[in-house]
Amino acid sequence: MPPPKFTLQYLLIGLLLTLSPLSAQADQQDWLENLQQTKGEFWLPDGVGPVSINGEPAELGYSTFADKQTLPIAEGLNLVKSGDRYALYHFKASVDNADNRLRRIPLWLSIFPPLIAIGMALIFKEVIVSLFAGVWVGAFIAGGLRFEGFLGIVRALLETVENYVIKALNDGGHLSIIVFSLLIGGMVAIISRNGGMAGVVERLTKYATTPRSAQLITWVLGVAIFFDDYANTLIVGNTMRSVTDRFRISREKLAYVVDSTAAPIASVAFITTWIGAELGYIGDGIKDVPALAGIAPYSIFIESLKYSFYPVLTLAFILMLIITRRDFGPMYRAERRARDTGEVKALGSEAAVGEEQEDLSPLPGAPLKARNAIIPVLTVVVMTIIGLLSTGFASIYGGLDVPPATDGWASVWSAMDGNFFGKLGTVVGAADSYVALLWASISGVVVAIILSVSQRIMNIGESMSVMTSGFKAMFSAVLILTLAWALALTTEDLHTADFLVDLLGSNLNAYLLPPIIFVLSALVSFSTGSSWSTMAILYPIAIPLTWAVATQSGWSPEEATRLTYNVISIVLAASVLGDHCSPISDTTILSSLASDCNHIDHVRTQMPYALTVGAVALVCNTVSSALGGGWLLCGVLMVLGLVVLFGVVRVFGRVVD
Repeated sequence: MPPPKFTLQYLLIGLLLTLSPLSAQADQQDWLENLQQTKGEFWLPDGVGPVSINGEPAELGYSTFADKQTLPIAEGLNLVKSGDRYALYHFKASVDNADNRLRRIPLWLSIFPPLIAIGMALIFKEVIVSLFAGVWVGAFIAGGLRFEGFLGIVRALLETVENYVIKALNDGGHLSIIVFSLLIGGMVAIISRNGGMAGVVERLTKYATTPRSAQLITWVLGVAIFFDDYANTLIVGNTMRSVTDRFRISREKLAYVVDSTAAPIASVAFITTWIGAELGYIGDGIKDVPALAGIAPYSIFIESLKYSFYPVLTLAFILMLIITRRDFGPMYRAERRARDTGEVKALGSEAAVGEEQEDLSPLPGAPLKARNAIIPVLTVVVMTIIGLLSTGFASIYGGLDVPPATDGWASVWSAMDGNFFGKLGTVVGAADSYVALLWASISGVVVAIILSVSQRIMNIGESMSVMTSGFKAMFSAVLILTLAWALALTTEDLHTADFLVDLLGSNLNAYLLPPIIFVLSALVSFSTGSSWSTMAILYPIAIPLTWAVATQSGWSPEEATRLTYNVISIVLAASVLGDHCSPISDTTILSSLASDCNHIDHVRTQMPYALTVGAVALVCNTVSSALGGGWLLCGVLMVLGLVVLFGVVRVFGRVVD
């Protein structure tokens, strides 16, 4: 019997507590690691300087008790730097300076919170507890490594909620993301239950007349329902199952098409349930990157799309398999079985998934009208564009040296310099994406409710109940988001990025960052089964680390920015790759369930395809960073990647008649 989870968690934390005091006593050779204190004053040896504290130049004083310069250590955490050396101190002052406590925190401990979150997620396959444990350990370290028996651990637990979880929620941008995610979840539930999504599906299924066209319609539906991967998986899988069975298409192939269109399109589309989380993670990651700190996360996300090789190549790879009617590996054997014997599902296969799925079927008597889904979705898209333009123009108007007479869009546009695309990029970059997404999500919900009530499909009470069920479906994502933000706060307090820069900045080749982060993201996502948790853990570290390594390697700010965009895209894309290969992934499980496919059969047949595309994407990402990136280069690499994948299909694929 495996040991209880919490026992192992306590052992991990106990190991940290055991190593910390030993490390705190080591490396006390110079003044930076052994500040001297006299009645509350911290003094320096002669001739030392300049010194900075928490990134700001320290104003040195003069000691009244020793002929030394004094350092203004403040209560709490202080990152002291002199030259290329760092040291982290926690200072707790007493009333009369008689019982002051200064404790050096070894800077390498700053990596422990994210490492513990990653390690526990890998071991226990559970994200929420792992993230919470990482925040807890971070609070203990940031609190000065208090070893007052069990009380110090309890105190850190209380500060986990008080100082980090509450601070993570007490942020306007974070709250905007939470509200947006909840509202989109509510809209998806409404347009599913009022028959709108089923109406869209019904229209498209009329065009399925052959095995190839049936698979093509499934692919089109997977791309069309772009705004939520869960809704995509459940709606397309359940709806198309009877159609694909009619043409003897294996359940494994149906599950693959459903699963491999859901997350890739949701991860790169402009308006999805993913975008709020992605913007939040990116926004936290760029705080310590001076060149990106003033740029809207939405603009950064759009710039990074040119490096999104895996999602785009995956969608194209599915099309290649469908159009050429070729498959290889376990998928070919499954398709051959279905065509020859009519067994769309392998004999003896049992449902390996017993999870309860969300009811997204239309209400009894609901008309299957496609416009009931299309209109709310178009409302969200249009309102997002309007919101971006409105807030962008308002921001630019306030920053113009010579503002026009009015703040109208046309007046501001005329006052701007540059060509059309340059101006448009400036407007989007200056926009408040959080406000735009809030406008869009509330508008989509209101329109969906109006359509449902006006046609008497649902009354107001039923609409509110369905919307609430959509909120509930997003609760787990909101919880993961909150803990991820709290973990980011601990890494910020402990200066994790400074430690990584100090450790790797002069030793790690910047060109190796893309493949290293690609593989790491894929492994974490595979082990946890969650793309979102992978982004939550890696974005706050990978973004500032990439920028620091590139700049310290002598790269120009423009080159470092392009590499950072590449890494931002890599974390997202590789997390989707790991999700596709993981048997514990939520979308993989839901795809098996919605397609009524044996779960292990689905994983076994999908993994070779996902790894094939992932290998090509890894090469493209690495080459793009080595050659400087850019839209033209990435476009050429995308075409070359498509050619390679088409060659793989032609060489290794066999025709399924």
